[in-house]
Amino acid sequence: MDTLLTPSILLLLFSTFVWSGFLEYDQDVLIPDDWTRAGRVDPSEELELTFALKQQNVDVLEEKLRLVSDPDSAQYGKYLSLEEVSSLVRPSEVTHKAVRHWLHSHGITNCRSVCTRDFLQCTMTAEVAEMLLPGSRFQRYVRDGRTIVRSSAPYSVHDDIHQHLDFVGGLHRLPPKGQDQVRKDPGGGGGVHMGVTPAVLRQRYNLTKADVGTSQSNSQAVAQFLEQYYHPADLVEFMIMYGGSFQHRSQVDRVVGTQGGGRAGIEASLDIEYIMSTGANISTWVFTNPGRHESQEPFLQWMVLLSNMSDLPWVHTISYGDDEDSLSTAYMMRINTEFMKAGVRGISLLFASGDSGASCRHLGKENTFRPSFPASSPYVTTVGGTSFKNPFKVTYEVTDYISGGGFSNVFKMPDYQVGAVESYLKSVAATLPPRSYFNSSGRAYPDMAALSDNYWVVSNRVPVPWVSGTSASTPVVGGILSLINDRRLLKGLPALGFLNPRLYKLKGQALFDVTEGCHLGCLDEQVQGKGFCAVPSWDPVTGWGTPNYPALLAALQAE
Repeated sequence: MDTLLTPSILLLLFSTFVWSGFLEYDQDVLIPDDWTRAGRVDPSEELELTFALKQQNVDVLEEKLRLVSDPDSAQYGKYLSLEEVSSLVRPSEVTHKAVRHWLHSHGITNCRSVCTRDFLQCTMTAEVAEMLLPGSRFQRYVRDGRTIVRSSAPYSVHDDIHQHLDFVGGLHRLPPKGQDQVRKDPGGGGGVHMGVTPAVLRQRYNLTKADVGTSQSNSQAVAQFLEQYYHPADLVEFMIMYGGSFQHRSQVDRVVGTQGGGRAGIEASLDIEYIMSTGANISTWVFTNPGRHESQEPFLQWMVLLSNMSDLPWVHTISYGDDEDSLSTAYMMRINTEFMKAGVRGISLLFASGDSGASCRHLGKENTFRPSFPASSPYVTTVGGTSFKNPFKVTYEVTDYISGGGFSNVFKMPDYQVGAVESYLKSVAATLPPRSYFNSSGRAYPDMAALSDNYWVVSNRVPVPWVSGTSASTPVVGGILSLINDRRLLKGLPALGFLNPRLYKLKGQALFDVTEGCHLGCLDEQVQGKGFCAVPSWDPVTGWGTPNYPALLAALQAE
């Protein structure tokens, strides 16, 4: 009979072997209670694992990203091609030979690489995988009808290989549940609108019917995970109902991946309908990752795709996140490098800040706020959420209490935001939560925000009201940035790329400042359910605020 490792045994393993072959010594391998174990995987069953090979020149890559993203730099907008990125970061020949020899010695030859040569995706039996990665024990788990394969114990690699790998994907990291929420009717009535639609967003953010894309070289994308997919018929229906008088498209131009069957997901429907109605008439791609390989993390699969495609949309929005403390540091650091690789190519990555406010981690008698990743990455633009002050009138915006935000416990505060964050911490010092709840020197997020409350979505041919979450605000901001990219490309200017250095230099210019409301925190005596609160200028709830399109276009259209 197979025995699950207890937390105390795991702790002992980690402390004993932290320097002895464990690539991800701090990875949480405990399976949450909402997953049911369905038994050991048959030894002959095939698995696909992803080997993240150690890259070269990551420090040079980071400096290059800083230069091409800083509008005061002579290299601003001078992006690299995929081939140039590959030349910079691809692993050494020593690393390639060592890893391939190790795999071949276990009979593993069915592997494919990517253009940047820093990932290997290999197929092998579960029996071989467990011999290759001592300590691993592959189990099948089920939740809500979905089956995955994961290791119920930490894995290690041979000491000779440790220095050549960042991590092995396909053993740990369980998919989180979707972030979108359907709330009850918030009450009220008698106002201008009965929920957020494209027309409401255009009115609030000052978009006219003429503000649509026209550049043939522009494109935008959403990425879907967790077996979420959209129905083309829903998109057509949505545009018929809510497309208004502005020019728009009713079809996605390209699907990368495999669309699953069955019912459409609210999340996928929301993302596509709102990026295509805000970034109207712009070519749109969908990266769909239904998780068909049980052993593979769909998010990692998406990152691998980006490393293998020379032509990509300029803006990508992703409504996906995990708790930082559920991921290994090695994994997050490597994913950060992947974000840098995208940024130096001129790609803007926008991530939802999450729907749990500051969130809360319970550690015995002590509680702390719980940051989310990739929202906490210094190399992405993170989008928080707002609500109308009056939920049925197009009025000014206040904090949406679910809007994710806070300070990373893993990544230090990047230079581009130090001034803004230190000013915030100083101005609200008397009313901040206790410092034990957050890391005031960590990367602070979000960077900006948009409406995230009370959206209308068409899913499975039915209009669904009161859909809420930063999953809504993120594609809206993405669509607005795509429109600005459109105007820049028509003028012969480069795409915006990694926005944060430029955004923080604007110091809130061209954005609607959000100064009211707090988000959720720990429900205890110290903070009584409250996290951080919005204040004038930047704050860790709504960032710099929400977009005023004409002003933001003017500010970002200049070279």
